[in-house]
Amino acid sequence: MGISLTTDRLVVRDWTPDDAEDALAVYGSTDVARWLTPVMEQVVDAEAMRSVLRGWEEQQAGLLPPRGRWAVERREDGRVVGGLGIRPLPPYDEDLEITWQLSPQYWGEGYATEAGLALLRWVFTQDIEEVFAVARPKNDRAHAVAKRLGMRWVGETTKYYGLNLQVYRIRPADLPENRP
Repeated sequence: MGISLTTDRLVVRDWTPDDAEDALAVYGSTDVARWLTPVMEQVVDAEAMRSVLRGWEEQQAGLLPPRGRWAVERREDGRVVGGLGIRPLPPYDEDLEITWQLSPQYWGEGYATEAGLALLRWVFTQDIEEVFAVARPKNDRAHAVAKRLGMRWVGETTKYYGLNLQVYRIRPADLPENRP
């Protein structure tokens, strides 16, 4: 797909296999893997991560915008600190979900909110009317990011991924205009 979104501190761009070491710090972390929906097995080493990234790269080529997965890179040093995604929510694949994951060493820096806002602003230029986020009930960090993105809590469900999840929704009018 080839998008590149830039904020004051970050670039949201396509993943490449060269991102394997930084991506492993995200998806190889038990602190991240335990919250993922759908459940994704913890990636165990750089070669396994490289394989995952190659798969994402191949999938990306066939996805219709705004669907996809992207790396979140710091502008100051090119370090990949996390990932974002827009994907259809099961079981009917009608609703789109935004996802974010950061390496634990970068939690609390505001990167998820900054990158998520940039991605949502772009998503809403793609003729999309609303986007959802789902989070496990005790994932307080995810709930906080959803709220900072301007998302509104709409309820709890077991409809997605066979898990009990909190559901958030955002529409273009809900976007915070004064954020990076």
